[in-house]
Parts: sequence; C-alpha cells; structure tokens
Amino acid sequence: MHIPFLDLKATYRELQSECDVAYHRVMESGWYIMGDELRHFEDEFARYCGVKHCIGVGNGLEALHLVLRAWGIGTGDEVIVPANTYIATWLAVTYAGARPVPVEPEPETYNLDSGKIAAAINQNTKAIIAVHLYGQPADMDAINSIARQYHLKVLEDAAQAQGAVYKGRHTGNLGDAAGFSFYPGKNLGAFGDAGAVTTNDDVVAAKIRSLRNYGSKIKYSNEVQGFNSRLDELQAAFLRVKLKHLDEWNRRRRSLAEIYLQKLNGENLSVPYVPEWAEPVWHQFVIRSRSRDELQRYLKDKEIETLIHYPIPPHLSGAYHDLGFKAGNFPLTELLANEVLSLPIGPHQKINMASTVIQTVNNYGKVNEPLPGTYTGTLYPDGKNI
Repeated sequence: MHIPFLDLKATYRELQSECDVAYHRVMESGWYIMGDELRHFEDEFARYCGVKHCIGVGNGLEALHLVLRAWGIGTGDEVIVPANTYIATWLAVTYAGARPVPVEPEPETYNLDSGKIAAAINQNTKAIIAVHLYGQPADMDAINSIARQYHLKVLEDAAQAQGAVYKGRHTGNLGDAAGFSFYPGKNLGAFGDAGAVTTNDDVVAAKIRSLRNYGSKIKYSNEVQGFNSRLDELQAAFLRVKLKHLDEWNRRRRSLAEIYLQKLNGENLSVPYVPEWAEPVWHQFVIRSRSRDELQRYLKDKEIETLIHYPIPPHLSGAYHDLGFKAGNFPLTELLANEVLSLPIGPHQKINMASTVIQTVNNYGKVNEPLPGTYTGTLYPDGKNI
C-alpha cells in the first residue's frame, strides 16, 4: 500500500461541487482582486477566531512581516523568535529591517520556552513571535506575561494552527496580532498562496489594510511606502468553502493522532506531548528517533511517505550566516533537527493507512538497534519516551 504524506487531490474531490460553484461565482463576477469574496472571508474568519479584524494578504510570511511594519518595528530593533521553527518566522523580522533573536524550545512541546525569553531581552527588543508549531498552541499566558513585564508586542505565528485551541480560545486571538498561512498543505489551505492577519487592534488593522495595497486606502493616494500583498478573490472564495469544513477536518486529524499516540510503541521512539490546556489540530504528527534517517529510509522502502520539519535550523542556514551562529549554539534545536520525523496525517487519510504506518514503525523499532549518535538521553520528557 502506497501511503502519501498528504493527499491534496482528495480535498478537492470531497468539496468539488462547492468549489466549482465558488469558482464560477468569481469568474462570472468579473472582479478578481479586493472584492466581495475577500470581504466575506475576512468577516467569516474573524468570527471564527473570535477577533475584530481579519486582513487577507498574499501569504503567511507577508502576514507576519506586515504586522511588524504596522508596529513600527525596523532597523536597530530586535524580535524574539523561536530557534526551532521554519525560516519564514525569521525572514519576517529581517524583511522589517530588524534582527531575529532566537530562543530555544521547551523539551516537551518543542514550542518557544517562555522560561528562556527574559535572558534574550534588551533595550532593543520590541516584540516576541510565538509559533504554534505543528498545530499545537504555545504557552501564551506565560509568553504574554513576560511581554507585559517588558512592554513588548506579541505576534502569533499561527501558520500551522488554524482551529487550534488554547484554554478555550482559538489561536489568532491570543496575542496582539497573528499571522496565518493558507498554503495548500495547511489545515485551512487555499489552492495557491494566501495568508491573513487577525487582530483586535483597530489602528493596526487599518495600517495593514493600507500596507498590503501599495500604502493606499484610496486608489492612487499613497500615504506610505506599501506593498502588493493581497489575497485574491478566487482563493478567498475557496477558503470560504473550506472554512465551513475546518472543524470536521481537524476532528479527523485528532482521531488519527489519538490512534498514533495510543499504538506507536517502537523502541527508541518519542511521541508528541500535549499539555492539558492545549487542543492541537495536528498539522504535523512529529515523532523523534535517534536513528531518524534510517527509519525514514525504511518507511520509504515500504512506500510510506514522511517529511522532516525541519532538517536545517535557521541559525545554521546560509541565509543567516551573517549573524555568526555556530553549531552548538542552540543544542536542543539542533538535536530536534537530527531526530524529528513527520508521519502521514491528514483529513483524508484512512484508518487502515494509519494502522499500516503504526505497524511498520513499530516493526522497525523491534528489529533495528539505534545507530550511534549525539543523543545524551536527557531531553525526553518523563513518561513520554515510548
């Protein structure tokens, strides 16, 4: 049985009739940028997140970048970012002209460690970006508490967490603003690039609406140097269709994750840890193995697709060579980059596929001894090392 990492064709097959109606509605309207579909989606997604404003933009990176710009963050400023994240989080800071300052993750959740933030703050620090990695909310109460103490802004990078819940509240409504990606593989994904900002701040919302549209509120009247970052009508129409199904599709992901959590018992394997206050949406189901690369090859031979999120930490990438970081500066982040492996999960994955994945992973653990590596045996949470 071939098991894809994520079946994007199936998303269209399930919603074909609704998507086709949305497509024809837009095409027959003759209006393809900044029209009714965008306004309706912005209203609907704002209500879903429980916020006053949603502003559709071109993609998730630009959502984060425009928030920082709207806050006036730029050259000479610093922004706290997770060391363990996709590079887009860092790039948003760089685009604004500021410097990303990485902080290590928690060993349990792999999200930003609030206990390490204060040591990274100085007079140049202006904001904290908290990533809800793999679809699991970061500990926002702890992060917001530190931000208030030091008078900093908090930006949620919610690119992987549409619909995730933290202590009864949706992501997108847990900081001063949030940036979402609607890349096709996301839990709420468009059929192309798209993104959005959510916020309860009227002033910030107005600034981003201007910045996304060449710095203009009125056509040809450009008040600031803005950008071209607009969520187009077709993608907005498709997202309106998919938003109606988001909770159900997240429920399916949770069901699969529960099976994985209960049944994966391979040797030298660590499964995700979920705090009692979190309701993840399982954008990724990420395990850890000390022989990760060998396990991935073994699964590939069995026709099971997996991915690594992420093999090169931003601080070791060529893009940030100028910051002068070296291997060993962020040891937990680097260890995760060597051990994490994302298993197939998605709203259209069948139970028998999950069972095959579990059986194959467990069999590998029983017949293969871990190869020598750098693991020290101190970073797996108590009780979570299967």
